[in-house]
This record gives sequence, structure tokens and C-alpha cells, in this order.
Amino acid sequence: MKHCLIVDDSSVIRKVARQIMESHGFEVSEAENGQEALERCAGAWPEAILLDWQMPVMGGHEFLSALSVNERSEKTPYIVYCTTENDPVDISQALNAGASAYLLKPFDRAALEAKFADTGLI
Repeated sequence: MKHCLIVDDSSVIRKVARQIMESHGFEVSEAENGQEALERCAGAWPEAILLDWQMPVMGGHEFLSALSVNERSEKTPYIVYCTTENDPVDISQALNAGASAYLLKPFDRAALEAKFADTGLI
């Protein structure tokens, strides 16, 4: 089964994203920050990661840096950077750090599905 890791300090965002991803056949796990996300990735890489940028303990940028340093697989997850800011500099930093796409929060089903349209994952 496909696996999606949702990394966000907002329980509301995690709940909405979980419902959408589960409706597309994903097994979903959650993390409240980048450190928890790294621990979740220790066993196996998910096919997809929805990643908040600003979180306590470890933010999205630090998570992406740690992920690339610890990369153990040829299969890189499809990472969607989720943000409340429409700042081109932040978006560029996220994409340069390894995010595959970005999505503005709050998002809905159609917006999230659009980010996965060409991936073959949904």
C-alpha cells in the first residue's frame, strides 16, 4: 500500500490531509515536526510527504536537509511543501532543498489532488 507522511504542527491540517490521502488509497502516518518525521522515515520511505515549513523542534527546511544527508534509497518521496505564505523566496528555498511542489494553506481536496495529478500516485 502507498504511504503518505503528513508533517505539520496543526492537527486540523493533518486531519484534512489525512482524509484526502486516505480516500486515494494511502496509508497515512503523521508527525508534528521534522524530528518526528525523520523518526517515521527511519523504517521505510513514504511515497509522499506533505511538509509544513515552520514547525517547532525541527522545521521543514531542516527536515529536508537531514533527509538528503540520510538518503538511503533510490526512491525519493514526492514532497509537497505546504505553506501559508506566498513568498517566492520561501517557495524557492523549499524547492531547492528538495521539495517536489508547493501548496498554499488552507488547501482543499481539488488543490491537493492537482499537486499529485502527474505523479501516478493518485
